[in-house]
Amino acid sequence: MMKANRSRWLPVLVLWLAAFGPLARAETPVILVLGDSLSAGYGIPVERGWVNLLQLRLKERGYPHRVVNASISGDTTGGGLSRLPAALERERPAIVILELGANDGLRGQPIMAMAANLSRLIELCQKAGARTLLAEMRIPPNYGPSYTQKFQATFGQLAKHYDIPLIPFLLDGVAGDPALIQDDGLHPRVEAQGRILDNVWAALEGMLN
Repeated sequence: MMKANRSRWLPVLVLWLAAFGPLARAETPVILVLGDSLSAGYGIPVERGWVNLLQLRLKERGYPHRVVNASISGDTTGGGLSRLPAALERERPAIVILELGANDGLRGQPIMAMAANLSRLIELCQKAGARTLLAEMRIPPNYGPSYTQKFQATFGQLAKHYDIPLIPFLLDGVAGDPALIQDDGLHPRVEAQGRILDNVWAALEGMLN
């Protein structure tokens, strides 16, 4: 008799899971990281990169957020712009950390084009209902002081214009330190990932509540 009852209720259970399962998963807020090699963990074990360390810190401090790393080494703001709509639709994030622009600068691309791409990225996040945290990037002075200064200033100007939080410099305390930078002179070592996380956390923590 009990076996017959279980069989009778099985279709109902399947329908309930189909209807409410996605809603249950959606209750866990997502932090989407859209970045380049600095967030993808270039040259180091991915599990020891700052993005993975962020997930561990969130768990340790009792936050329910799930971190999704959508970073690709070598990516530019244009590449991120082509990938963001699908990521927003798939993950429906509560927060998006935008860490792009360094490769635009290293390639000497026009700053106005980078700014336009970043603006569009921010607007797409806002339209999707996601709060945005923008990471300021800096580059070596290869293209002269004028380009370098305008490049750096772009991030603060966009953060002010869109009234969004800014990570003042993602690699603060890391860039320029040979003990924390790989032999290519650009990418952080494993030993730098905790410091990068602290830089991100200082701006992110206030958004979690």
